[in-house]
Amino acid sequence: MATAKKAAAKKAPAQETAVAAPAVEASAPAKKPNAAFMKPMTPSADLAAVIGKTAVPRTEVTKKVWEYIKQHNLQDPANKRMINADAKLKKIFKKDQVSMFEMTKLISDQLS
Repeated sequence: MATAKKAAAKKAPAQETAVAAPAVEASAPAKKPNAAFMKPMTPSADLAAVIGKTAVPRTEVTKKVWEYIKQHNLQDPANKRMINADAKLKKIFKKDQVSMFEMTKLISDQLS
């Protein structure tokens, strides 16, 4: 009976010892956004048909293209990484289907 109490006593402190996550410093400087991404870019006529004619930063261009893709249900249901082009996107992509990684390169070619 004495051994059962000793075993229980040994287990209790082991459960209380948890490794604490390192604290994040509150005074850490905020990361500056890259100025190249924030520079307004003018879309081509084909891209303007999808996102609008106003000059917007690259980050906004990508967001607007994704909004268009989701609104028109253009993601391939079998493979979500693939984008099926409709008539407007086909002018930009020059293909029926592109991967989401290839899409960003093709869109950047449409910006000036």
